Amino acid sequence: MFYSKNLKKFKNINHCFFSRKGGYSKGIYKGLNCGRGSMDKKKNVEKNLSYVSKKMNLKKGKLALMYQTHSNKVIEITKKNMNLKKFKCDAILTKLKGIGLGVVTADCVPIILFDKKNQIIGCIHAGWKGAFFGIIENTIKKFRQLNSKNQIFASIGPCIGKRSYEVDINFYKKFVSRFKKNSIYFKEKGKKKKLFNLRKYVNDKLRKLNVKIDHINHDTLKESLNFYSYRRSQILGENDYGRCISVISMSNFSQN
Repeated sequence: MFYSKNLKKFKNINHCFFSRKGGYSKGIYKGLNCGRGSMDKKKNVEKNLSYVSKKMNLKKGKLALMYQTHSNKVIEITKKNMNLKKFKCDAILTKLKGIGLGVVTADCVPIILFDKKNQIIGCIHAGWKGAFFGIIENTIKKFRQLNSKNQIFASIGPCIGKRSYEVDINFYKKFVSRFKKNSIYFKEKGKKKKLFNLRKYVNDKLRKLNVKIDHINHDTLKESLNFYSYRRSQILGENDYGRCISVISMSNFSQN
């Protein structure tokens, strides 16, 4: 379990970047696999999600999860739609108290957010595709549509590290053709490969949007005891992989 130094300062916010430790899953999913989209036994995933809800002091059914598709779609959770079982998007936000917003990842970047001025929480699933097509910009835009006067804090969680994310030349060209300065996020690895710094790419997008940022800087591929990793599962020839969860909620206590 990992925590943001910035978000810890707010007494009415509860948050956690959960590791894979603990939980009920077995085999390649051993630990706290919270991925409903995985091929893990459903009862184990649900037990893991119940464990997370208890740790977050959430009532049953109050943990909102996304059906993540690497899109740039953002949904606000309101009293009208709060009882939906899943939200088809890659970012959610809410003004509602007592609801946990969760994002599941296995190398992609989990981002949790809090607008201090307006008491709005959010979370983002930022893989390269979602980040490339604007999920971060769309989420901050949604916060500002709710109130243009804001003070947004973001914590960027564990994700694949800059020395672990190997990509091909076509991937590199896609980014540089969009914006030449994107080359700063890549380093050479031989003639046909590059290393991509996804964390910095995401960080800089938030920084340009005047969001206050801190990091939980861990490499999901390298730290196999702490995190699930899609890339690592591919390297090991496994047929599936677990997902870690990151959650934020807002209580009814008044803000200091």
